[in-house]
Amino acid sequence: MARTLRLPRADGTLTSYRLTGQAPAVSPGGPIKARVAYAAVHVVADPLANITPPLQAALDWEATLAYRRYVWSLGLAVAEAMDTSQRGMGFDWGTAKELIRRAVAEARTIPGAVIASGAGTDHLEPGPRVTLADVEAAYEEQCAFVESVGGRIILMASRALAACAKGPDDYAKVYGKLLGQVKEPVIIHWLGDMFDPALAGYWGAHDLDRATETLLVIVSDYAPKIDGVKISLLDQKREIAMRRRFPASVRMYTGDDFDYPTTIGGDAQGHSDALLGIFDVIAPAASAALHALDRDDRGEFSRVLGPTLALSRHVFGAPTRFYKTGVVFAAYLNGHQSHFRMVGGMESARSIPHLAEQFVLMDKAALLRDPDHAAERMRRVLAVAGVA
Repeated sequence: MARTLRLPRADGTLTSYRLTGQAPAVSPGGPIKARVAYAAVHVVADPLANITPPLQAALDWEATLAYRRYVWSLGLAVAEAMDTSQRGMGFDWGTAKELIRRAVAEARTIPGAVIASGAGTDHLEPGPRVTLADVEAAYEEQCAFVESVGGRIILMASRALAACAKGPDDYAKVYGKLLGQVKEPVIIHWLGDMFDPALAGYWGAHDLDRATETLLVIVSDYAPKIDGVKISLLDQKREIAMRRRFPASVRMYTGDDFDYPTTIGGDAQGHSDALLGIFDVIAPAASAALHALDRDDRGEFSRVLGPTLALSRHVFGAPTRFYKTGVVFAAYLNGHQSHFRMVGGMESARSIPHLAEQFVLMDKAALLRDPDHAAERMRRVLAVAGVA
């Protein structure tokens, strides 16, 4: 099959691009020991469901679970029903409950499979009448469900809390109550407003230094109930500075999709573990790199992971909250699903030139499992957009 395509560029021109033919990284599979590494995974929409996509969600359950089995086969852990699965962007709590139930049950059938699931308040619509008690009850409902199916909790940021909290003390009250009730240590997720504008001013302050101090107090006060904290601020210096102030028992899970090799690789004072949406896209490379780290082969770790950075920065480029489109597009190119349709119709959230550039960056990072097959799928997307 011809490996040259005419791709649309940002300036409106069409440019010929020839695939590099680079062989993808090969992971040995099996457990990863040097780091705890979660991939925040996407969901596969049912393209034939007779629904109204902006208002309803329907999943292809087999394809969705098959992708989780693929991630586990690489030794990565699964972060389920997070923002990568479009929580708050078309994926409702009712469907998320069924996903969590099925995925936790699936994990039990696979030796060594690790899963943690998002619990938040997305079934509670923010509004002037919403109180802290309402937020606590909404969190408690979701946490109780995750625990009832045998899952572990990732405590997601709450739009409703951001809307009704009057200051840092309200966050301390809500999180303190929740952490006092959970059965097992949780992962706290600080999702920045570049991922969700409704979360601006989280922890009771728009000033990030003040917000950081509030979170650090909560972590210190409730350390035995906290497995770790995932920081999604795209701010490497802040993440590392916070990590150095955590109690020894609390992990930092990097959410820095712009510079994860540095934070995961670490320094003389420590390292970050990982909970990343980009690990969905680069799962085989992430696995191969982390297995190299297990062997203390930092050269191989950097060689494999380094070329994925340009791709990640593109997928997570502004507006960052639309990165999910790139995640699903990668799954489509690599044959993990038969179509490029998304929950909520979000396949339209990125331009054709943006997707074409992602295709190029995936090729250059050796992330196309079958280049010929990926090229044919790229041609289909271009044809729908009117590119001959």
